[in-house]
Amino acid sequence: MICPDVTGLEMTMEKIKCLIVGGGPAGYTAAIYGARAEIAPVVYEGIQPGGQLTTTTEIENFPGFENGIAGADLMTVMKNQAVRLGADVRSGAVTSVDLSSRPFKVVVDGTHEIEAETLIIATGATAKYLGLPSETKFRGMGVSACATCDGFFYRKKTVAVVGGGDTACEEATYLAGLCKKVYMIVRRDVLRASEAMQERVRNTENIEILWNCNTQEVLGDQFGVTGARLLRKDGEVFDIAVDGFFLAIGHHPNSELFNQWVAVDKEGYIMTDGKTSRTNVEGVFAAGDVQDPQYRQAITAAASGCRAALDAEKFLKMN
Repeated sequence: MICPDVTGLEMTMEKIKCLIVGGGPAGYTAAIYGARAEIAPVVYEGIQPGGQLTTTTEIENFPGFENGIAGADLMTVMKNQAVRLGADVRSGAVTSVDLSSRPFKVVVDGTHEIEAETLIIATGATAKYLGLPSETKFRGMGVSACATCDGFFYRKKTVAVVGGGDTACEEATYLAGLCKKVYMIVRRDVLRASEAMQERVRNTENIEILWNCNTQEVLGDQFGVTGARLLRKDGEVFDIAVDGFFLAIGHHPNSELFNQWVAVDKEGYIMTDGKTSRTNVEGVFAAGDVQDPQYRQAITAAASGCRAALDAEKFLKMN
């Protein structure tokens, strides 16, 4: 169906049972389960098909891959499985939504309107970075925002963790169990973390805190990260030698398009009902990192995608 748009462009119209927004482990898993449940899921992958995992070189903690698998390859395998089972996976980004009533109205790329009986939001979260060109250059080559994902590759090596909150302390103590030495780069003269987390850091011998420091540049060569150049508050510039550079300054959930309609917490994470994927809007479900401020792992995202598809299937049967 084609209908006129107020901008003068022709807008196509489509009606579907289940729309999944986001093409990461949560979105693709929801598509797999939705296709098998015969609810004809349509997936729009967004501006980063595959999500954050496409920037991860090697994943060793996703079950079923005893020798590990590249993040981009894992996402390709999951996508292909969803397509083989009958999911309709499309490129394109959602540009506006209206969740005030069912069917929900969703516009893709400003030119295609979808009326969806159910909606699964799987748009993920974006790690916060410092914004340094060198940081971008070495992302996936020693720069990481997930110690649990990538820490194993730095066993018996030296790494740095940027941040002074609970997340940074957790990442540092986790890495300290694997690495020879861990530097914490803290821009103030105190940690923002809880006293319990500060105590854990203080009691870990191979963690050294570099106070009042900001990162000027991540150093490296064609093989990856070799160090970091720091600027101390008193003006001193100095280099440290590290093999890995971990960011632990928070994540930002990609929920802006939806938070006019669905309930979010103070950080912007979509709130779901108990162990389900249900949001406060009937027929709208959330899965993956966009609703998970705690774990943010590929396997937990995939599991929540499964829950979302099963919840959507049950909702469609009852309505």
